[in-house]
Amino acid sequence: MSLREWGVLITLSIVFGGSFFFSGVAVKELPPFTIVVLRVGLAAVALHIFLRISGVNFFTYGKHWREFAGMGVLNNVIPFSLIVWGQTHIASGLASILNATTPIFTLIVAHYLVSDERMTINKMIGVFLGLGGVVIMIGPELLTGLGDDLFAQLAVLSAALCYGFASVFGRRFKRLAIPPVAVATGQVTVSAILLLPVCLWVDQPWT
Repeated sequence: MSLREWGVLITLSIVFGGSFFFSGVAVKELPPFTIVVLRVGLAAVALHIFLRISGVNFFTYGKHWREFAGMGVLNNVIPFSLIVWGQTHIASGLASILNATTPIFTLIVAHYLVSDERMTINKMIGVFLGLGGVVIMIGPELLTGLGDDLFAQLAVLSAALCYGFASVFGRRFKRLAIPPVAVATGQVTVSAILLLPVCLWVDQPWT
């Protein structure tokens, strides 16, 4: 990997990892669905602005709204909602560790659903080494909370499973020749549309 690629990877790791911290702070002040709607809604606005500045016409890919919806549900709507709800009951650090099981679920899902992504010993070793690294970095003392708030922990694990299915589902966009930034824009846009009425009905943020 080049120095630039390492820089991008580190930046993404910080941004993605930081989302657990900020969600943990936000759940103390806002209801779960409101947080998720704000997250995907702001992301959608930012990405549409970026596409406009870049000269990319997003509506060129409008006919693929079903694919965007599927990706949005698997990669945003379900996992974001489960993680934020889970963080109302468990620590952000523990949620991060549980979410780090995503590569394990992805490996399993891909093994059964994709013919060219078979599980191997080397892949399994790499995944578990990565999971162990996450535990060491965040702090193994957080694992003492395992067993408490079982449903919250299962919710975060279910979110990780959703990410596994999303990784496999997302392979189709390469075949459809849709650029990644358009995929990201489409999925968060549809996610915001789907989640807004749920937020208004369940959270009633105006109260």
